[in-house]
Amino acid sequence: MINKRKGFDLALRKKALIIAAVDVFSICVAFFAALWLRFDFQFNAIEPQYLQTYCRVILPWCAICIGVFSLLGLYSSIWSFVSTDELMRVLESYLVLSIVAYVLALLLKIQMPKSFYVMGLTVSGLFTLAIRFGWRMLRYVRQHLAGLSHPNYQENVLIIGAGEAGKALITEFTNSSYIKSRVCCLIDDNPVKWGKRLSGVPIVGGREEIAAAVEKYSIHRIIYAIPSGSAQTRKEFLDICSTTGCQVQVVPGIYQLVNGDISVSGLRKVDVQDLLGRDPIKVNLDEILNFISGKVVMVTGGGGSIGSELCRQIAKSNPKQLIIFDIYENNAYDIQMELQRRYPDLNLVTLIGSVRNTARVNYVLDTYRPELVFHAAAHKHVPLMEDSPNEAIKNNVFGTYKMAKAAAAHGVKRFVLISTDKAVNPTNIMGASKRLCEMVVQMMNRESETEFVAVRFGNVLGSNGSVIPLFKKQIEAGGPVTVTDPRIIRYFMTIPEAVSLVLQAGYYAKGGEIFVLDMGEPVKIDDMARNLIRLSGYEPDVDIAIEYTGLRPGEKLYEELLMKEEGLQETANKLIHIGKPIEMDDALFKEQLARLDAAYRVEATDMKELVAEIVPTYHPQIAVK
Repeated sequence: MINKRKGFDLALRKKALIIAAVDVFSICVAFFAALWLRFDFQFNAIEPQYLQTYCRVILPWCAICIGVFSLLGLYSSIWSFVSTDELMRVLESYLVLSIVAYVLALLLKIQMPKSFYVMGLTVSGLFTLAIRFGWRMLRYVRQHLAGLSHPNYQENVLIIGAGEAGKALITEFTNSSYIKSRVCCLIDDNPVKWGKRLSGVPIVGGREEIAAAVEKYSIHRIIYAIPSGSAQTRKEFLDICSTTGCQVQVVPGIYQLVNGDISVSGLRKVDVQDLLGRDPIKVNLDEILNFISGKVVMVTGGGGSIGSELCRQIAKSNPKQLIIFDIYENNAYDIQMELQRRYPDLNLVTLIGSVRNTARVNYVLDTYRPELVFHAAAHKHVPLMEDSPNEAIKNNVFGTYKMAKAAAAHGVKRFVLISTDKAVNPTNIMGASKRLCEMVVQMMNRESETEFVAVRFGNVLGSNGSVIPLFKKQIEAGGPVTVTDPRIIRYFMTIPEAVSLVLQAGYYAKGGEIFVLDMGEPVKIDDMARNLIRLSGYEPDVDIAIEYTGLRPGEKLYEELLMKEEGLQETANKLIHIGKPIEMDDALFKEQLARLDAAYRVEATDMKELVAEIVPTYHPQIAVK
């Protein structure tokens, strides 16, 4: 590696010496041309003393020029990427050289015609620019000719956004010898830009011209390059792009534009979250930091999709110690390695164990004494739990109950249960089990000093077992893409959004609340599948078939975030609401839990009926239409 670096530095120095030698030659030619021009291009007319003075001063002057060029970094640029920055440095160099020439002429009493200095500096400056920009122009012409002679060789690209991000992408497409694509046209909604060019590329019109431009220029790829645009604007553009059959990519974010990191390699494929049509959810980071900082925090199910994101956001909030607790060692290992790499100073403990194991849970809490517990460990897959209802009750309900009792016994300050919208009027055992978990934490809150709360939200994009990864795998396999029902709708949120709201809800908690997260507008799963197919470059029902398989056992057409009897109360964050706890008989509930405990231990065949007696809003036998 060291030898490669030395070789690279040697090559750079060699190129710099070559450029310096060319600069010396051009300076000599420029100032002789200035003298020659002064005497009307008649060499014999040049007075001998002027020729002698020229020969005496030109080499020292070349040395001064090379020194100024070096100080101002003209030999550290890459020829292929010279731009306005190099232009400004050349201008700065010649401003300095003009002052130096004037001072030296006065001090050394150099007798030369005034036009010699003016023309010499002017021509020399033009030569210096030509040397640096000439290579880029040569490459541009060569690439252009190659494109003309091989019209089918390159991929044609359309860029949406004639701003700084679009300009940066055009520059990279033009300069890179590794990119076999060319930018053919630009789209921008600003009518002032229509008919003009950005870095030589025509701006053909607004969004209504996308389809026509794709056909006219035989576009293969569309890049959305408006990182500062709103989520709604992005969705509107991408909805149009999804009908063109082109591959679609986006510039990830505005921070890359600010940092100057816009590049072709940094582009990402369009994801369904780009089509949600809303801006990212914002939280009060200071409140989360105050909530987490300096505390011992434990996350159960810390290797899962929600649990691992909880660990990521907790890790960057400066906890005193973070304890990852998970039964699956591979998941726990993955998040452990990631956090150790990203936060080397983090006091991290990774433990394997089950929340159903009372002895293990008590040992961990007694040893590490966490102040905050986020309980994300749960079975969550609806159809699988329908076939294994006893496991749903065993893991979700009694795992939560055992964890909650251990938290109360060991002085945990706050216990946050991760719940789900499926707990509202549940039609499946998974949702009913989570409703029972909510009842457990409400009961425990009344019995202990620990503040027990639940946070309920809908589906998260990209989580393990969710619909988006399934759709992507089905598209990669050539289809078909399976949708249960064309009418089915769901609320969606990104994993980081959901987790940040969970953390802020934990900050608001006083005990006993069920926090409900505002998930925005619901999304039709059928529309989501079709858009994902189009954005992958295929046409639904033509290239990739969509099959409707019917609602699965326990599945609803729509989810509800709040039960009617719970009411709704706002918090300081308008996206976090509080549902009032339902009144319940704690003594009766404990007896009911004891019956469930006995039932799952003998693999009861009537578990769903037993749960329906405890959760009156659970209707497992009602068919959903």
